[in-house]
Amino acid sequence: MNTQTNLPEVFGALADPTRFAIIERLLKEGDLPVGQLAEPFKMSAPAISRHIKLLENAGFIERRIEKQWRVCALKKERFADLHQWIERYRTFWNTSFDRLEALLDKQQGEDDDSSR
Repeated sequence: MNTQTNLPEVFGALADPTRFAIIERLLKEGDLPVGQLAEPFKMSAPAISRHIKLLENAGFIERRIEKQWRVCALKKERFADLHQWIERYRTFWNTSFDRLEALLDKQQGEDDDSSR
């Protein structure tokens, strides 16, 4: 993932409840035609198309044509990229908390020694 240019677009795409619900639905049900994917949302076809296009531009979805349907599919490699980015910060924070815990343990030991 090119984190320098794509992260705002990636998080912007996932931040919208409709787009997040589209991703969740594709994760649960697999590839779906646009019309079927749009059914639970009470919005116009152009509105749902805008959401899908935004997800497509962010690299989460790809569309293909099957007979008369446009089928949406998740691009799972995009989630692997996102996972890598999140994992970097998880490692950073775990290391920081470990250092804080060690410091607090050391201070607690010093406080215990001085109270004797």
